Amino acid sequence: MTENNQAAASEDDQDVGHVGVGAYVALIITILFFSGLFYNIDGYKWLGSFDFTTLAGGFGKIDGLTYIGKGGFGARQGFLFALSLFPSVMLALGVMEVVTYYGAMRAAQKLMTPLLNPILGVPGSTGLALITDLQSTDAGAALTKGMYDRGLFDKKGLIVVCAWQYSGAGLIGNYFASGSALFAATLCPLIVPLILMIVLKFVGGFLVRCVLNTVYRKDFEND
Repeated sequence: MTENNQAAASEDDQDVGHVGVGAYVALIITILFFSGLFYNIDGYKWLGSFDFTTLAGGFGKIDGLTYIGKGGFGARQGFLFALSLFPSVMLALGVMEVVTYYGAMRAAQKLMTPLLNPILGVPGSTGLALITDLQSTDAGAALTKGMYDRGLFDKKGLIVVCAWQYSGAGLIGNYFASGSALFAATLCPLIVPLILMIVLKFVGGFLVRCVLNTVYRKDFEND
């Protein structure tokens, strides 16, 4: 860890101050909400009421298609696609504002900084954006931009966080949707490949951080 990162970590710890029980409860609820653990559980469908993807919902069908249609192209198709992202992003940002009010960000900073700062060089509060990205790439990107705009991490940290998110983006949703075709042929418990992919996301983020601190070190001297 560089001296700048150590100083930033110590400043972050000082800024957190006292973190009450309510803040930790808000953090746990937020992690469960964005993690996808409650999504489509057999025998416990009602738990989907506490899941981000379930609450984000889906558009109705028009003759077998969504309102976006089929065969579109150009700026108009891009506009409709962007419009389809608004509900999930707005829901994620709204939830984050609520849990931030109750101290979830401070609790995340307190608990996750010892893990994320040595590996990725970012404060623990960014952990909520990383967790959100496991289920929604768009919501994770929106939260990351908001944190960067508030100065929670610098440009180098932004690149590392984006590298973590980009590798296996929307991991949980894609794993249980696209990967379900291979579940019958999987010889190990289904949780093992998922954990391995999450670990490799941290490995990739750490490698990107190492490259930025060595090969591209001069590019960040003025940050």
